[in-house]
Amino acid sequence: MTYVFATKNKGKLKEIKEIIKGINIISMEDAGCDIEIEETGATFSENALIKARAVCEYTGLPALSDDSGLCIDFLSGAPGVLSARFLGEHTPYSEKNAHILELLKDVKTEHRKAQFVCAVAYAAPNGESAAFEGVVEGIIAEKPEGEGGFGYDPIFYVPEYRMTTAQMALELKNEISHRGKALRKMYEYIIKSF
Repeated sequence: MTYVFATKNKGKLKEIKEIIKGINIISMEDAGCDIEIEETGATFSENALIKARAVCEYTGLPALSDDSGLCIDFLSGAPGVLSARFLGEHTPYSEKNAHILELLKDVKTEHRKAQFVCAVAYAAPNGESAAFEGVVEGIIAEKPEGEGGFGYDPIFYVPEYRMTTAQMALELKNEISHRGKALRKMYEYIIKSF
């Protein structure tokens, strides 16, 4: 069985394939799917389901999708579901990260708590769908650290490992990440439904 993952982000697709190796996953591009999908959901799960259903309908193949973001307690959960569009969809993450650090400039460590949240959704041609969430807890670092990962990884510090997710080896990041947790739950669901 082939599954189309609703992403055009090659870095994300590579990470996904590393985490769930037991099923054949292709990109939207590989499936000839070049549609723009408006994320109008109020939650990560709603957005992931919107994308999975749209790609499934377009391709006729079972589809997977994720929606994820950074939720900062001090900012009342922002940027949250708007993480990718925070300060504008085409604004580089280096600028987004710098802006967040500026907003938290004088905020003490105990008030810099944050979560990376990821929802992974599945949609099948028969109408079946499901969504699973994964969360990793951390704090917003004082400054960007690390060259790995993407997005908000350089400012997301995980106290248990004393490093940002951008400083982690890919294997460790995949093991503890919000996306890794959600993808493993989805993988279990898919395997059971064979």
